[in-house]
Amino acid sequence: MATYHMISSKPLDIVTIYNIFKENKKLKLSDDSIQKVIACKRYLDEKLANDKYPMYGINTGFGSLYNVKISDNDLTQLQENLVMSHACGTGDRVPESVVKVMLLLKIQSLSYGHSGVQLDTINRLIDFFNNDIFPFVYTQGSLGASGDLAPLAHLALPLLGKGKVVHNNNIYEAEELLKSFGWHPIKLEAKEGLALLNGTQFMSAYGVYLLLLSHKTSYLADIIASISLDAFDGRLDPFNDLVHQVRPHPGQRKVARRFNELLKGSEIISREKKHVQDPYSFRCIPQVHGATKDTLDFVEKVILTEINSVTDNPNIFSEEDLIISGGNFHGQPLAFALDYLKIAMAEIGNISERRVFQLVSGLRDLPAFLVDNPGLNSGFMIPQYTAASIVSANKQLASPASVDSIVSSNGQEDHVSMGANAATQAYTLIKNVERVIAIELMNASQALEFRRPLKTSPLLEDFLEQFRKVVPFIEVDEVLHNAIEASIQFLDNFDIEIEELFLNNYGIKKH
Repeated sequence: MATYHMISSKPLDIVTIYNIFKENKKLKLSDDSIQKVIACKRYLDEKLANDKYPMYGINTGFGSLYNVKISDNDLTQLQENLVMSHACGTGDRVPESVVKVMLLLKIQSLSYGHSGVQLDTINRLIDFFNNDIFPFVYTQGSLGASGDLAPLAHLALPLLGKGKVVHNNNIYEAEELLKSFGWHPIKLEAKEGLALLNGTQFMSAYGVYLLLLSHKTSYLADIIASISLDAFDGRLDPFNDLVHQVRPHPGQRKVARRFNELLKGSEIISREKKHVQDPYSFRCIPQVHGATKDTLDFVEKVILTEINSVTDNPNIFSEEDLIISGGNFHGQPLAFALDYLKIAMAEIGNISERRVFQLVSGLRDLPAFLVDNPGLNSGFMIPQYTAASIVSANKQLASPASVDSIVSSNGQEDHVSMGANAATQAYTLIKNVERVIAIELMNASQALEFRRPLKTSPLLEDFLEQFRKVVPFIEVDEVLHNAIEASIQFLDNFDIEIEELFLNNYGIKKH
């Protein structure tokens, strides 16, 4: 039996969105939202019937054509032309998981009753969401300023029976799929095309998806780094809460407390050490990982504001009898936040690769490259190269997109955010970080075997027992690509296979 999330004026939050997708909930409009949408559309229709002056995007052209008045008889064609002419995205297809978030966020934004759309239009978007019908959307084409015009045009095309969609892993022409469901194409009315295309739902959908992924990756980075710390025979002193009470950044204190929980009961961490200090990549984990967690909190605040906002243009205020052309479609807040997210997550990869380097360097009674008979065997020499190449690529991706701008629409749109580029760069970068920490996990688990018969903590031993089912100890040289891919897949599946172990048995919270 389907469960539903009610689209209403109640703000969306990250946990709610996570549960919508994890539990495969369907959407419904609340009665209040229905009334707001109907009232706004009625007001707009009356305004068009009674007032003949130009209203941008409603009875005028778009962009630099804002002064061109359109006759009443051509208003539907105007809106359909807008959608078709702006569907000029290219590049890779946006992942279906992100497209589904785009649908949710566009529905949420239109439901506030400031956009002037038909109820049927929103309901058809809900039909797409509820039936897992995903329009083809492309990664390239948005400047992140007049809304995500090209991506949102592709999202809207199937409403008109145009473009391609994916349903049940099969590709269909939209017209064909609409017929199979017994649906007719939506006939867009005044303002609707602009309401569908203006908005930041491409950038913000990536932001939501990547925020969830970043929280998970940050959590896993803590677990993996704790294994590395023990495998390196590191010290727990830098994680003493006294150190962090005198520099009380919230993320820093959280990481320090977590490491004490993760390593509780370890025979290795508790033994007497020969060395008085660890390298920064171990000693400064609370400061580096913690700063990333604080950044995630900031990014989350920006994204939550954005996804609970009206971001098309013009905005209709029926109670005030005003239609105002503004700039809520401009993606500058998201562009900054996504660039900040890139920098913060890149540093998780940077410090992870440094720990990999330390583990393979033949230090602290570990064999060089973590293999017996080095020389004959290269062991884990080259996975460190792979990690190094990835973190260098991430340094390039982390360069801020938001400091760029370019003039468009014949000079009318003369400053743009480039937030869409920041979004797609962040997607590639964070996926790269997953790969780097997967390599660290492979190295740390290998190194820990050379500490036997000593054991790490019961919690980490349980984690490693699950990992060893997919990546066994490597005794002699083999094709390490396979081990790296298996390690990445293990982390991808973490929520499904291992989360309950941590949350139920140990009470370790993810963020």
